[in-house]
Amino acid sequence: MNDKTFPDMNTIDQLLRHSGLPRLEARMLLEAATGYNHAALLMRGDECLSENQAAQWQQLLARRLAGEPMAYILGHREFYGRPFATTPATLIPRPETEHLVEAALARLPNNGKVWDLGTGSGAIAVTLACERPDATVFASDISPDALAVAAANAVELGAKVQFACGSWYQAFPEEQTGLLDVIVSNPPYIEADDPHLIEGDLRFEPQNALTDFADGLSAIRMLAEGAGERLQAGGWLLMEHGWNQGAAVRQILRDNGFSEVATEQDLAGLDRLTLGRWLLA
Repeated sequence: MNDKTFPDMNTIDQLLRHSGLPRLEARMLLEAATGYNHAALLMRGDECLSENQAAQWQQLLARRLAGEPMAYILGHREFYGRPFATTPATLIPRPETEHLVEAALARLPNNGKVWDLGTGSGAIAVTLACERPDATVFASDISPDALAVAAANAVELGAKVQFACGSWYQAFPEEQTGLLDVIVSNPPYIEADDPHLIEGDLRFEPQNALTDFADGLSAIRMLAEGAGERLQAGGWLLMEHGWNQGAAVRQILRDNGFSEVATEQDLAGLDRLTLGRWLLA
């Protein structure tokens, strides 16, 4: 370890205990500041940080104490067992959305075609491509900055995904009309006046990826209205939504001609996604 240390600097163990953060968060920030892994931190618990390490630690600590999400501070978040780069241009991938991936995988046929609309960091599309390399995976987003993050994640994780920039179905390749097996999306579904938008991590995430600035259902309606002409007969539309929106989303799918409409719950037992099958020729 660099011998140049602040004379009265706390030891690594003391920093972990007195950071003001949960121990896991403090440990992750110390790992980022020092370049040490967990085992190395344990072995060096009675040592002090170097000047450079201490400066980096203080910067990271200040950001977290100000409420900035860990995923943005560290620049990555695990999703479906893989590390995904995250920036303030993208939503932070969340464990609940892994259920959406599972549902899509269960309905994607061999050599099938799937489109992820509003891909953000690419967590859904890249995971589908990694899990099912036989599939043709499309992904789109209205944000060029988000697409850059998604494309970088695809390269880093060796996923073959075709990306396009545009607002919802405007980004859809016309030659694929009527040929998709699965359309999947985690659209903005938080209501405009929901107080959670100004709390916790949500304060830092892109607002247009969280809320439709209306009743939370406008993007879901648009996805349901346009999916039929892009799905093969027997294809599926799957959308994540809020815990209290299941009944409304089921009705939207039925109103737009979908069959086998159902809502699935997450591990907490809350309504998390609704799906429907397009059986019209």
